[in-house]
Amino acid sequence: MTDTTTLDTESGAAFVKEVERLGSRLTRVRDAVGKLIFGQQDVVDETLVTVLAGGHALLIGVPGLAKTRLVETLGVVLGLADKRIQCTPDLMPADILGSEVLEEDADGRRSFRFIEGPVFAQLLMADEINRASPRTQSALLQAMQEHTVSVGGHTYRLPAPFHVLATQNPLEQEGTYPLPEAQLDRFLLQVSVGYPDLDAERTMLLATTGSEDVKPEPVLTAEELIQAQRLLRRIPVGESVVEAILAIVRSGRPDGSDVGSVRRHVAWGPGPRASQALMLAVRARAVLDGRLAPSVDDVLALAHPVLRHRMALNFAARAEGVTLDSVIDQLCAPHR
Repeated sequence: MTDTTTLDTESGAAFVKEVERLGSRLTRVRDAVGKLIFGQQDVVDETLVTVLAGGHALLIGVPGLAKTRLVETLGVVLGLADKRIQCTPDLMPADILGSEVLEEDADGRRSFRFIEGPVFAQLLMADEINRASPRTQSALLQAMQEHTVSVGGHTYRLPAPFHVLATQNPLEQEGTYPLPEAQLDRFLLQVSVGYPDLDAERTMLLATTGSEDVKPEPVLTAEELIQAQRLLRRIPVGESVVEAILAIVRSGRPDGSDVGSVRRHVAWGPGPRASQALMLAVRARAVLDGRLAPSVDDVLALAHPVLRHRMALNFAARAEGVTLDSVIDQLCAPHR
C-alpha cells in the first residue's frame, strides 16, 4: 500500500531543493550583471523579476543610464538570442515582423517566402519605443500577448522564451508617440531608471574608462530559464498576499474605490492583468531573494512598477500637482 503522506513529503522536499538551486543560480546571474551595471540594483532586480515571470518590461530613464547595456548584458547572461530595434518615426511594421518576398525557382515557378524580422528573437530590445508611429507600435501587440505574428494570412510562432525589453526617454517628447493603454498593459513592469549614487558612479567611472573591457558571461541557458519560469508558477502564495494584491489593485479603480484620492484624481484604474502581474512578480522577487514564498512586503515593493503604467490621472489631478506615485502610496498604506 502506498504511503501518500511520505510521497507528499518527499515531493515537497524535492520542490524546496529545486527552488533553492534556482535561487543559487539567480545569485550568480545578479553577480554577473553587477560586474557591468553599477548602482542600479533595483533596476536590475525588477528587470530580472520581469523575465523570470515571463513578461515584458518598459525601462524609462534619461539617456546615459545604461539601459541598452543592461538589456545586452541580460541577453548574454541568460543565454538568450537577442536582437535590437532602433525605433524611429519612419520604421514600418514589416521592419519588425518581417515580410513576404516573391521568388522564382529554376523551373520558373513563383512562390512567396517569408523573411523573418527582428521580432523573431528570444530577447527583443525596442530602443526608444515611443519614437515609432502608432501603426508600428501596434505591430508588437500580438507578439507581446500571444507570442505569434500574423503576416500575409499566415501565423508564425516566435521563439521561446520571448521577452520585449523596451526603453523610453522621458525628456525629449518632440517626434514621439505616446504608447496606447492597450500596449502599456502588455508590459508586466514599468521600471524607472534613476541616477546612480556617488559611490556607484565612482566605481563605474574607474571600471569603464580603463584599459580592461569586462565582457558578460553566460550563467543560464534559454531552456533553463524556461524551466525556472515553470517552477515559479508552482510556488505557493499565502492568503494574506493574495488579499493584499486584490485589495491594492481593486482600490485603484475609481468606481467603488474606498480611497478618496482615487475617486477624485484617477481617470481609469488597473484591470485584472495588474493582479496577474503582481502575483507572478512577487513570486519571482521572493526566489530572487532566496525565499521560498512571497510576502506582503513583496507586494508593496512591486506595486509601483506594476501599477504606474496601468493607471491615469484626470485633468484635476494634474492641475493640483498630484502624482501617480503618491496615489499608489495611498493604496499601499493600509498594508504597511
